[in-house]
Amino acid sequence: MKPDDRRQAIMDVLMEAGTASVEELSFRFGVSKMTVHRDLDDLEQAGLLRKVHGGASIQSSPQFESDFRYREKIATSEKRRLGEYAATLVEPGQSVIIDDSSTAGAIAGFLKDIRPLTVVTNNLGVITDLSGVPGMNLIALGGHYSKRFNGFFGVVTEEALRSLRADVAFLSSSAVEGTAAFHQDQEVVQIKRQMVKSANRKYLLVDHGKFGRSALHFLMGLEAFDAVLTGSEVSDGHARELGDAGVGLLRIDNQKIMEKA
Repeated sequence: MKPDDRRQAIMDVLMEAGTASVEELSFRFGVSKMTVHRDLDDLEQAGLLRKVHGGASIQSSPQFESDFRYREKIATSEKRRLGEYAATLVEPGQSVIIDDSSTAGAIAGFLKDIRPLTVVTNNLGVITDLSGVPGMNLIALGGHYSKRFNGFFGVVTEEALRSLRADVAFLSSSAVEGTAAFHQDQEVVQIKRQMVKSANRKYLLVDHGKFGRSALHFLMGLEAFDAVLTGSEVSDGHARELGDAGVGLLRIDNQKIMEKA
């Protein structure tokens, strides 16, 4: 195995397990412990992991956090809560756009009883969940498959979205700073922006941990959305900031709206 391939494989192990020992990695890839140490040194310098005594652990970074395997493990109960509430905003017969995010993707399971329904998505997880469901008209957006985001992107995806119009779109973003949403990947930003243009109503679903953070690329101002849905765990300070700016904010706690700004 080439060094670059082995280092990617090491990251794959850490994505799944969170931590791994030098001894385990040495045995798994059939290389010396010294070779593993060199690999870990290079990955640590790239900001992708943190070396600990006898091994390595996940190093939080925008590049790492963009991987869907990491995202789907974060704030799972809050995302499920947001997805369940978001489904109440959909009526039978409507058309729905769902983006690549694990947060917006949490709505998929709650849509199965809202039929007939048309769902448009570039999210492979949503495609898998909804394929074959009776009464579900599933439009899978084509394009270039990204393993990191577990979705489809690029010119083909964007052109397909331009030809579609939906009743409602559910999106997420990597970060919310002030009254703006950000994402670390330019290609993903382009698709999300087109999704917003293609829908009559737009909702941003973000877990409370996304607030007060930033990422490389500006996505759009929060005023572009009919409402921002987040968990009741979000701080009062962030809630007041959005309320003062006229941004609709729904703080969801066990299917109850704690605050509507």
